[in-house]
Amino acid sequence: MEDEDAGPGGGGEASPPHHAAASGDRARDMAASPTSSRSVTQTVNGSHRFVIQGYSLAKGMGVGKHIASETFTVGGYQWAIYFYPDGKNPEDNSAYVSVFIALASEGTDVRALFELTLLDQSGKGKHKVHSHFDRSLESGPYTLKYRGSMWGYKRFFRRIALETSDFLKDDCLKINCTVGVVVSTMDYSRPHSIEVPESDIGYHFGTLLDNQEGVDVIFSVAGEKFHAHKLVLAARSTFFRSEFFDHESDEEKNEADTGNEIKEIVIDDMDPTVFKAVLHFIYRDNLVNDDELSASSSGCSIFDSLAGKLMAAADKYELPRLRLLCESYLCKHISVNSVATTLALAERHHAMELKSVCLKFAAENLSDALMYLQL
Repeated sequence: MEDEDAGPGGGGEASPPHHAAASGDRARDMAASPTSSRSVTQTVNGSHRFVIQGYSLAKGMGVGKHIASETFTVGGYQWAIYFYPDGKNPEDNSAYVSVFIALASEGTDVRALFELTLLDQSGKGKHKVHSHFDRSLESGPYTLKYRGSMWGYKRFFRRIALETSDFLKDDCLKINCTVGVVVSTMDYSRPHSIEVPESDIGYHFGTLLDNQEGVDVIFSVAGEKFHAHKLVLAARSTFFRSEFFDHESDEEKNEADTGNEIKEIVIDDMDPTVFKAVLHFIYRDNLVNDDELSASSSGCSIFDSLAGKLMAAADKYELPRLRLLCESYLCKHISVNSVATTLALAERHHAMELKSVCLKFAAENLSDALMYLQL
C-alpha cells in the first residue's frame, strides 16, 4: 500500500497551498500607482517706480548719502531703491550718480534678479536699462546675505551727461525697479485626485433671499418692503443677533412659533437702495456690482454716494467685512479734490484703513491739496 503523502525525508516535492498563490496575486494587483514629483524654480516679480523731484536740490548732500524710496514688497520681502546724487564711491569725486536696490527687511541668503531703468522722458523710449532678466547668468541670481544688502551701480550715470540728457525733465528723474525673488516649489502628482469647485454658498443664500422662502421678518424702508430671515441676519451681524434674540426669555426661545404673522421693522434713517445693498452683502458676502456703485458716485459728495452710505450702514449694523470692502472701493477713487471728505467719512465711521490711506495720500500731495482747498 502506497502512502498518499510523502513524509519528512520522503523525497516528494510539496506544492504551495492554493490560498498563498491567491494572496500573492492580490498583492500585485494592489501595488500603488507610480507617482512623480517636480521641483520648480522660478521668480516672483514685482516693480516699483521711484520719482525724484527736485534733483538739483538733492545735489551736494554728500558722497555716500542717499535718498530712499518708500519700501515695497516682492516675494515676501521688503525692498527699497537708494539714489546717491553725489555718488556712493568717494574715489569718484561726485562724478557719477549711484543707484542701488536694498533688502529692507529681515532675510538671509535671499536670491533675486534685478532690473534698474532710468526713464527717458522725451517720449522716444530710449531708456537706460541694467537688467538680470532675459539673459544668461554665469553665476546665477544675486544673493543678498542680510538686511541692508544691496545690488546696483556705483557708476550708474555720469552726472554731467545726466544733467543734459532727456532723463532729467523739470528737475525730475524717474527710476523703475523690478525685483524677481527666486523661489522653489515642489509639484507632485497624486495617483488619484478630485477637483473641488469654489464655494457656492453665496449663490445659494442669495437664491434664498431672491425667492423669499421661509422669510420671517419684513423691513419697511421708505415704504419699500424687504423680506429676510432672522437666523441669517443674526449669524452675519451682532447688531441683528442682539435685535432678534438677546432680549428673548428662555421660554420664548424654546416656544414654537405657531402664528403666521411676520414681524415688520421700520427703518427710517436709510435709503432703500442702501438697505438692499446691505442685504446683498449679508446673503452673498460681496458688494453690489461696480456699475451701481459708480453710478451713485457721479456728481455727489462721498457722503451721499452709495459706497459712502453703505460704509455708514456697515458701521451701524456691525459688519466689519462690509466696511473693509467699502474702504477698499473708496481707496481706489481718492483724489486731491476728494481726500478731505473721504477722510472725514473714514473718521465718522471708524474706517481706520481708509483713514490711513487718506493721510498718506494728503502728505504725498500736500501742495496740490492746499491749492485745491484755496480755490
